Amino acid sequence: MATETNARISVDAIDHVTLVVADLDRSRAFFADLLGMKEVPRPDFGFPGLWFEAGTTQIHLNVASEEAGTAGLTYDATSVTRALHIAFSVADADAAAKFLLSRGVEIIAGPRKRPDGAVQLYILDPDGHQIEITSPPPVSAA
Repeated sequence: MATETNARISVDAIDHVTLVVADLDRSRAFFADLLGMKEVPRPDFGFPGLWFEAGTTQIHLNVASEEAGTAGLTYDATSVTRALHIAFSVADADAAAKFLLSRGVEIIAGPRKRPDGAVQLYILDPDGHQIEITSPPPVSAA
């Protein structure tokens, strides 16, 4: 039985990430058409938005408003890869980079190998949110 001194919450997973966007159609094209996320039903909150599935996590998009705030980030995300960002795992980040470049998406950093062998690259969504695309390190043959 937990006592007050050792009581804590045990987080199971990230449920969702919410981004404020300027244009739902432009963001739908980015998250669904470019990144291949599945759009999922969203309750009628009385304000515009979209929901997508990214594995077991959802991405919630809300249109910029007085209540939601402004779209995008307030700093230059093109030069900062250690700042606030969302990372999406893919099987092959190098192949993802080739695909993104073929679609005219600017890669702001990478692809590059991390010290553990994982590959990562960074792009921006239509509103300037920094997105990392990463693939796991190769499995070493034992």
